[in-house]
Amino acid sequence: MMISRIWHGYTTHENADAYESLLKKEIFQGIGKREIKGYKGIQLFRRKLENEEEFITIMWFDSIDSVRAFAGEDYETAVVPPKARKLLSRFDARSKHYDVKAKIDL
Repeated sequence: MMISRIWHGYTTHENADAYESLLKKEIFQGIGKREIKGYKGIQLFRRKLENEEEFITIMWFDSIDSVRAFAGEDYETAVVPPKARKLLSRFDARSKHYDVKAKIDL
C-alpha cells in the first residue's frame, strides 16, 4: 500500500517566490536528510490566484507508520517550520491522508 499526505498553504504574491525557494532549498532537503523509513518523496504544486498564491504538497509514504515517523503520533497535524509560518498567510492545520489505489508512471 502507499499513502499520500496532502497539504495546502497560501501566501501573498510578494512572498511566493521566497516561500517556494525555502521549500526547495531547506525544508524538502531537511526532510530527505531525516532518512525516514518508508518516505518515498514529495511533490510541490503552485497556483496563482487573484489575491494570493496557493501551494500544495503531496508526500508519499509506504504506510501510516511512516507518516507517524515524519509527523508524530497525531500524524494529521501539519508540519510547518517557523520560517515557513512567517511567509504563509494561512495554511491547513491538518494534512489529509489517502490510500493510493493506482499510480501509473509513464
